[in-house]
Amino acid sequence: FSCFFFSFSFSFSFSKKGFHTHSLNNMADYDEEIPPEEKVQIAKDFLSNAPPGEFNEVFNDVRVLLNDDALLRQAGEEAFSTYNEDQFMVAKVEDDDVLVTSHGKVGESKYSHPSKGKTFTFDHLRREVQDVSSGSTSGKESLRVAVEAALVDYLKNHYPEGISTVFGVGDDVIACIEDHKYQPHNFWNGKWRAQWKLNASTGDVEGVVRTQVHYYEDGNVQLNAKKEIKDSVKIGSDEDTASALVKLIAKAETDYQNAVAENYSTMSTTTFKALRRQLPVTRQKVDWNKILNYKIGQELSSKK
Repeated sequence: FSCFFFSFSFSFSFSKKGFHTHSLNNMADYDEEIPPEEKVQIAKDFLSNAPPGEFNEVFNDVRVLLNDDALLRQAGEEAFSTYNEDQFMVAKVEDDDVLVTSHGKVGESKYSHPSKGKTFTFDHLRREVQDVSSGSTSGKESLRVAVEAALVDYLKNHYPEGISTVFGVGDDVIACIEDHKYQPHNFWNGKWRAQWKLNASTGDVEGVVRTQVHYYEDGNVQLNAKKEIKDSVKIGSDEDTASALVKLIAKAETDYQNAVAENYSTMSTTTFKALRRQLPVTRQKVDWNKILNYKIGQELSSKK
């Protein structure tokens, strides 16, 4: 992978327990007051890197850390929109789902819903749709529609609750896919994002597939995996081109998923094993049978 990263943190957690640290105004590790602009940057970094499905928890913790709503608003103005666009946030426009991405941005907090021919304003803080109005179509609208239709069956077969939005931007057709599963009661959340850009003139295809998983029960472990793909399809009719693109997507994403699964299956004997102490502090292996016999002996003696 171009990026395969595990993050372990013991100083704070993004769980509902909150950050285990002090306010940024009074952190004991600093000899002098942190400048306001540095506080804003720290807050932006926290917000921008919030795990999927946990933005509100991170926001509340950052608010406690910062202890200054004016600075929080300053940090949030850019972080909110950047985070939502990067995460392919789902918006509902006239009972139809559309992904909020930079490819559909047509103005300040204004985005397009290509399949409906609409534009809408998106409140990034409340994640609400406002001011829906008519919009214009792209220059590659017929190809965009063909790709959109070809993705429908693919999503039904491979994404349990997946959502896709296809944009026409100049000479490019860009397909964005998002699916997620949030299990906060089990202390984990995960999201899959994929972006595929087809140049309608050359047939060149550029794809980026990203997986992000966060597990935070009594700890804080994150998986961020990213794969970049470059390939091409033969340009023919709109339907044939769209079909070829979806076949390419299916193969590339299957290969990526298999690679992640293979890497995951070897983690216990490689990555995690390297993090564990090989022997306890006594420098001797634990005799579990002896401990078990001792426990049984205790239970028998207590019943006499």
